[in-house]
Amino acid sequence: MAEIEKPGDTTDAELEPREDAIPDAIIPDDAQELRDSDDYAYADSDAQMYLGGEATVPPHEYGPPIESKLPDRDSISKEIRELERRVRARITPAFPIEHRRSLPLKFLWNRYRRFAMRDRSDIVDEFGRDPIYSARVQPVLDFLYSKYFRVQCEGLERVPNHGRALIVANHSGTLPYDGAIVMHALRKEHPAQREVRPLVEDFVFHFPYLGTLINRIGGVRACQENATRLLEDDQLVAVFPEGVKGIGKLYKNRYRLQRFGRGGFIKLALRTGSPIVPVAIVGAEEIHPMLTKVTWFAKSIGIPYVPITPTFPWLGPLGLLPLPSKWFVVFGDVIDLPAEYGPEDADDRILVNKLAEGVRARIQEMIDGILDRRDSVLLG
Repeated sequence: MAEIEKPGDTTDAELEPREDAIPDAIIPDDAQELRDSDDYAYADSDAQMYLGGEATVPPHEYGPPIESKLPDRDSISKEIRELERRVRARITPAFPIEHRRSLPLKFLWNRYRRFAMRDRSDIVDEFGRDPIYSARVQPVLDFLYSKYFRVQCEGLERVPNHGRALIVANHSGTLPYDGAIVMHALRKEHPAQREVRPLVEDFVFHFPYLGTLINRIGGVRACQENATRLLEDDQLVAVFPEGVKGIGKLYKNRYRLQRFGRGGFIKLALRTGSPIVPVAIVGAEEIHPMLTKVTWFAKSIGIPYVPITPTFPWLGPLGLLPLPSKWFVVFGDVIDLPAEYGPEDADDRILVNKLAEGVRARIQEMIDGILDRRDSVLLG
C-alpha cells in the first residue's frame, strides 16, 4: 500500500538545486566552493543567502570631490532679495499704482488723504501717541472729567514734578475709563502738568476703534518691556495690577480689591529704581454696575466677557453709556522701594509678594476711607 504524503512534507530530492529553475535562483559556479566557508550561510531550510564582500567603486568613476563650504552673508542676502523679488512679482498686480505715470482720479485721492489725515499727525511716538489727535480729544475728556463725572482729586502734589514714577491704582468700571481719568487729571491739575502713560490690557485692543483711540491718546499695551522702556525714559507710568479681574468684578463685589497678580509692578519698580505712588479711585464701580457676565461667547471674539448690566444689552449701544456717578481720585504718599531694596531683590519671590500685598493693603485702606465719607453715589 503506497504511503500517502502529508501536506508540507519535503523530500531530500526537492532540497537539491534544480537545473530548470529560474536562472537568478541558481547559485553561480564560482560561488560553489564557498558553500562551506564563513561567507555562505543558510537562512532556513528553504532559502539560502550569499554574503559577499563590500562594494567598491572603480577609480575615475565619479568626478573630483566637491568641497563643502558654508555660504557667506553676501550670498545669503542676495538669495533673500531674489526670493523677495519673486514673491512680490507674484502678489503685485500687473500695473502697480506706484509705477503709473499718474494716479486715476488724482483729485479724489488727494481729497481722501486730506480727509483721513485731518485730525492726525504725520509723526507719532514709538508707542503710537498722536499729539494732534490727543489734542482734539481733550475737550471730550475734559467734559467727562469736569462735568459728567465731576472728578475730585486729592494729593496731586505727591506725584514727582520730574523723573520716573510708577502710579499704582485700583481697576474698575467694566470699561477702562479710570486710566483716561488719571491721565487727564495729571495733565490738567498737576503743578507740572505731567503726561502719564497708562498700561492697558490686551482685550481692549480687540474692540473696534477703542484700542486705536486709546493708543493715539497715550495708552500703551501692557507688558514689562513697554513699561521698562517708558520708565527708563523718565516718564510716568500708570499700572492697574488687578487687570481684567478688577474691571470684571460683579457689582456685589465692588471696591474689594482683587489679588495684585504676581507682583510684576514691584519687580518693575525695583529693577528701574522707580518710586510707587498709590492711587485710590472711587466712583468707577457705579458707571456700569455689572450684574453678571457671559464668558463662553466672549472668548470666541477675543474679549474676556460680555457684561450684563441694568442697561446693556437691553438698550443696545445706548446701554454702554456710563452712569454719571461722582468720582474721587486720591493720590497717596510715595512708597520709595528702591531706597530700601536693590534690583537683585526683584528675584526674591517671597519678598515681591509681600511688598505687593503691602501696596494692595494701602490702596484698600484709602478706598475704605473715601467710602466712609461719601454720602451719595451721584452727588458724592
